Amino acid sequence: MTQAATDVILTAFVCTAAWMDWATSRIPNWLTVTGLVAALLLRAPTGSVVNGLEGCGVALAVAVTLYALGAVGGGDVKLLAGVGAFLGVSEVAGGLATIAIAGAGFALLNVIRRGLLPLLLLNTFDLLKSWRTIGSARSRTLGSPGALTIPYGVPIAVGTLFWWFGQGVRL
Repeated sequence: MTQAATDVILTAFVCTAAWMDWATSRIPNWLTVTGLVAALLLRAPTGSVVNGLEGCGVALAVAVTLYALGAVGGGDVKLLAGVGAFLGVSEVAGGLATIAIAGAGFALLNVIRRGLLPLLLLNTFDLLKSWRTIGSARSRTLGSPGALTIPYGVPIAVGTLFWWFGQGVRL
């Protein structure tokens, strides 16, 4: 029963976040905190809470780095931390890689649909340049006029569910 409950709760968590990000460009704190707590509570019966905390920590470290580079927003950081708690440390690298692939595909489709491929290339170049200057002033941020943003909660949900169900992740 615990695995079925985990499957349903994880699916509801990431799909709700994706929908809210798509509809409002925000992922609320109440949702990300609830998802994180749910992941850890679901891990408790199997004695794998530490594994969930480690997965959360790895995902948080990656997400904070991306946030410092201006690649994701704060809600995405917290959503990824919650996803990391569900995946655990042993599955988080594969899950994050799958999310990155889903995000790249989603972004590419979005910019092609909007006719903004040159802006995507410019923003990507700026992001690569900023690797050398993490924490320094950047010419572009997610809030800058003309910044190319996508509701990254959508590819987070798609990538997470693809990895979770495709790999048969078990708590």
